[in-house]
Amino acid sequence: MEKLTSPVTVSRLLARHQIRLKKKWGQNFLVDENIVNKIVETAGIDEGDTVLEIGPGIGALTAALAQRAKKVLAVEIDGRLIGVLKDTLAEYVNVEVINADALDLEYRELLAGSSPVRLVANLPYNAATPLLYRWLKDKEPLFCALVCMVQKEVAQRITAAPGGRDYGGLSVVCQYAARVRLHFTVPRTVFFPRPEVTSAVVSLVPHPQRRLEPALETLFFKIVEAAFSQRRKTLKNTLENAFPNLKGGLVRAAQAAGIDLSRRGEALAAAEFANLARVIYNILDSN
Repeated sequence: MEKLTSPVTVSRLLARHQIRLKKKWGQNFLVDENIVNKIVETAGIDEGDTVLEIGPGIGALTAALAQRAKKVLAVEIDGRLIGVLKDTLAEYVNVEVINADALDLEYRELLAGSSPVRLVANLPYNAATPLLYRWLKDKEPLFCALVCMVQKEVAQRITAAPGGRDYGGLSVVCQYAARVRLHFTVPRTVFFPRPEVTSAVVSLVPHPQRRLEPALETLFFKIVEAAFSQRRKTLKNTLENAFPNLKGGLVRAAQAAGIDLSRRGEALAAAEFANLARVIYNILDSN
């Protein structure tokens, strides 16, 4: 069996299958066994778990996951790599390779009957944020835990505290929906080919119960989006534009929530946004 974390093996496999990698899909394969093992350990996989992996590449991480999990669903966008994965993962009967775009999948349908499900992903840089938004905005948690390798700057945004320049809408949504942690950085030297940026591994453990009901959550997400739509503007300006029907109710809502409208969105923690959503919802509902 070829060592899948070897750059020589990766080159040989790609040449054998006549594959030239596409930059638009962020195809940078992990070629460091230590990092693979650290990701698997961070994921905390039990033998009864189903794992959904996004972006298996040639299967280095997939193989390590398959040795721990009950089942691995590996979603690969590049149809050319399906043949490679069939070769490299042939000995793992608990792996199912799915040729699909992760942005287009119906996750609840795909994961029906599988529980618990852990997500492990080496997320393409251009898809990380929309995928995280989609997974975390779902009305019920799709996963018991998510372990994602993302661009370091994205990891810093996910885990940033209020008030810093990295703090934004992604920070609020992630921290509202889950307990987040940045575990370790991953240098560009452990990928083939080498990307231009440093990566990092983060975990997100969804809260078992959401703080807000579905209708309130929808409003919460709208408030967060509005607050960060123009970062330099105050909450008063951004929320007045987003909720013209509130009129004078915005001031009353802010007072009831204990929030100063002269602050900017970057100053509010997720809990403050949630509290503001409750008050605004009640005012809109009474109009």
